Amino acid sequence: MGERAMSDAEKKTFTDEEALNFHRYPTPGKIGVVATKPMATQRDLSLAYSPGVAVPVLAIAKDPDLAYEYTSKGNLVAVISNGTAILGLGDLGALASKPVMEGKSVLFKRFGDVDSIDIEVTSKDADEIITVVKNIGVTFGGINLEDIKSPECFRIETELQELLDIPVFHDDQHGTAIICAAGLINACHITGKNIQDVKVVLNGPGAAGIASLELIKAMGVRPENVIAVDSKGVLYQGRTEGMNQWKSAHAVDTPLRTLAEAVVGADVLLGLSAKGAFTPEMIASMAPNPVIFAMANPDPEITPEEVHAIRSDAIMGTGRSDYPNQVNNVLGFPYIFRGALDVRARRVNHEMKIACANALAMLAREDVPDEVAAAYHGRQLKFGPQYIIPSAFDPRLIWYVPPFVAQAAMDTGVARKPIADMDAYRANLAQRLDPTAGFLQKISGAVLANPKTIVFAEGEDPSVIRAAYAFQTGGYGKAILCGRENLVQENMRVVGLDPQTAGLEIHNARLSDRNPDYVDALYMRLQRQGYLKRDVQRLINQDRNSFAASMVTLGEADGMVTGVTRSFDQALEEVLRVVDPAPGGRIMGMSVVLAKGRTVFVADTNVTELPDSDELVEIAVEAARAVKRLGFKPRVAFMSYSTFGNPMGERSDKVREAVAMLDEMDVDFEYEGEMPPELALDPEKRANYPFMRLTDSANILIMPAIHSASIATKLVQSLGGATVIGPVLLGLSKPVQIAPLSASVSKILNMAMMAAYEGSGDLAAAE
Repeated sequence: MGERAMSDAEKKTFTDEEALNFHRYPTPGKIGVVATKPMATQRDLSLAYSPGVAVPVLAIAKDPDLAYEYTSKGNLVAVISNGTAILGLGDLGALASKPVMEGKSVLFKRFGDVDSIDIEVTSKDADEIITVVKNIGVTFGGINLEDIKSPECFRIETELQELLDIPVFHDDQHGTAIICAAGLINACHITGKNIQDVKVVLNGPGAAGIASLELIKAMGVRPENVIAVDSKGVLYQGRTEGMNQWKSAHAVDTPLRTLAEAVVGADVLLGLSAKGAFTPEMIASMAPNPVIFAMANPDPEITPEEVHAIRSDAIMGTGRSDYPNQVNNVLGFPYIFRGALDVRARRVNHEMKIACANALAMLAREDVPDEVAAAYHGRQLKFGPQYIIPSAFDPRLIWYVPPFVAQAAMDTGVARKPIADMDAYRANLAQRLDPTAGFLQKISGAVLANPKTIVFAEGEDPSVIRAAYAFQTGGYGKAILCGRENLVQENMRVVGLDPQTAGLEIHNARLSDRNPDYVDALYMRLQRQGYLKRDVQRLINQDRNSFAASMVTLGEADGMVTGVTRSFDQALEEVLRVVDPAPGGRIMGMSVVLAKGRTVFVADTNVTELPDSDELVEIAVEAARAVKRLGFKPRVAFMSYSTFGNPMGERSDKVREAVAMLDEMDVDFEYEGEMPPELALDPEKRANYPFMRLTDSANILIMPAIHSASIATKLVQSLGGATVIGPVLLGLSKPVQIAPLSASVSKILNMAMMAAYEGSGDLAAAE
C-alpha cells in the first residue's frame, strides 16, 4: 500500500485549464438529448409530432399510467439541487452546482443506463423547493436530490415522498448509508460478530451520518448500542445545544460526553466528519477486531496506514479509491433507481435499501470475475478484510443488484409493475451498458495496482509531455521523457507545467552516461547485420527510439511509448533494431473498437499488408491469446467480401485455407469464416447458415489485409458512436506501444497504460 497515500493535489492528473476545456469542448457541458426514433421522412415527423402525437396524448389523458408506455418517463430521473452543499465546497449557489448535477446524470447513464436530466432550483427555502419539485414530478420516473444542506434536506425528502407517487431519494444521505451498511454486513461476517450486538459509534451526524444510523438500526443494530457524536460531543438525552429533531431521534441515555470516551470498547467506528478526527489512542481503545469506516473526503479521519500500525486486527474502509474497501455512492444510486424504475416503484423504502446493501455484500463474497481480477495483477481479489465491498467497476453490478431492489419493492407492495421472470430480467440488464468506460477502467485499474516505469521516446512534444505528466500524477507509475532538457522544459512551460515541480525525469540521449552500455548491447546485436560500432553510436545518440528501447531491453524501464512524431512503420522498424519478437509470437497490430453493447478487436491493422493463410492463422492465434488475457472469451471471425464461398476469389481463398488450417490444430477458442461483418456481429443474420460454429457474436475480426482493417477502424471512428483504441502492438518480447501519428494526449496516455499493462505480462505473446 506504500508508506503514504498521495494527496488529491499530488494525484491530480489534469490542469485547471484542461478541466475547463473538458467541460467546454467540443460542446459545452456533459449531457445532451438524443432522439430514440428515426426522423428521416415526412411520415416519421408526422408520427413523432403532429398529427400522430395526438394519439398517445389522448391515451394518457384517459389512463395516466400509459405515460410509462408511450414516453420516456419510466427511465427518466431528475437530479435536483439548490447548491447549498456542493461536494466539499459548501454553499456556492444553484448555478454553480450544475456541473456536478450534470456529472451525476452521466453516472446514472454510465452505471445504470438511466436517462437523467439536471435541474437547479434557485431557492434556499425548503417550502419553495418542495413546491417546485412537487409540480414537476409528474415528468419523471424518479427524483434524485443532491447537494442540499442539512437539516433542510431531511424535510424536503420526507415531504416529497408523501406528495409524489414516484421514488424520491437523497443520495447524499442514503447512498453512503447503503454502501456503509454493505461493508458492515461483511465485516461482521468476517469477524464473527452479530450485527444485533455490535456497539457502534458515529462521528458526524449530518445527512449521510443520520441516514447510516437509521439504516443499520433497521437492519438490526440495537438503538441502545449506538452513540452519535457531533462537533459539540455525544448526542445524549437531555442535551439542547446544537440539537434538532433528527439528531434528537438518535440521542441515548449515557454518561459519555466525548468521542474518545464513546469509542472505548466500540466494535464499529463510522466517520463522516473531518480529517484527523480519529486518533491512534481512540483506535487502540476499541474492541477486538474493530471495524473502522473513515469516510471523510478528500482525506479520511484516520488513514489505513495509521490504523494498521496500531491494530493488525482492524477492518478498514474509506471514501477513497486508492485504498481497499472504498465506500463509493456509485455502488448504490444507479442500481437502486434501476430496480425501482423497472417495477415502477412508488418510493424507495428501507426494505429496498437493505436489499441493495445485502446484494452488494453478497456480491463481494463471490468469486471475482476475470474482468475485475485483471485490474489487480499482484492482488488476488478475494473476500476478506481487504475486500468487503465490490469494485465500482464490477460488470456484474448492473444485473446483480437491481433484481434484489426490484424484488424488495414487489414484496413490500410499492411496485406497480411486478417482474414475472427475474432470470429474463437479469439477462436484459446484462446487455444494457456501454463497455467503453469499463474496458478503459479495467486497464487503468490494473496499472494503478501495479505501477510501471514507462519511457516516452518523443519527450519534447507538448502532447507527449502532458500525457507523461498525466501518467505519473495519475499513479500509473514513473514517466521518463527522452529529449533535450532545454526544449523539454520550454514545452513544459508552454503546456502550463513548472519544470521544477512537475517531477518528470528527462533523459538526453546525446548526454546520457548510460550510452556506452547501450552502444555495447546494441552493437552485439547488430554487428553481423552490416552495422559498424560508430553506426550504433549514432543510433543511440540521435535516434530516441533506439535509446528508449535500449532502456527497456536493459531493464531500466518497464516499457516505452513512441509514434507521435513519425509513422507506425518507421517507429516499428526502429524499435525492432533493439527489441526481439517474443518466442512463438506474431508481431501485429490489434485495434480495440468500443461501441455501445460490445467490444470488438480487429487484427491485423498495421504490420502484414497481404497475409497468406499461414500468417492469418498466426494473427488469429496471437489475437485470441491477447483478448483472453484481457478478460474476454475469444470468438474469432475471419472477414471477407464473400460468404462461405460465394463469390469465390483469391483473397477469400486465403481466408478459407486459414480456417481449414485451424481445423487441423488444437486451439482453445471459437472461430469461423469466411464471412462479412453482419454475419460475424449479428447472430440473427445467420438463419441461412445453421452450420456456423460461433456460439455468440464474434469479438475478434481477422481482416484479410491491412487496407481493409485500417479503413474499417478509421471509418467507424470518423462516423462517431465508437471509440477506437490502438492499434495495440502485440508480439514483441518487451512492452512497446506505438501511438498514432499526432495522437491526442488521451490516446498517448492510453497507449502508455497499455504498455504498463503489458509489462505485467498480460499481453505478452507467450506464457
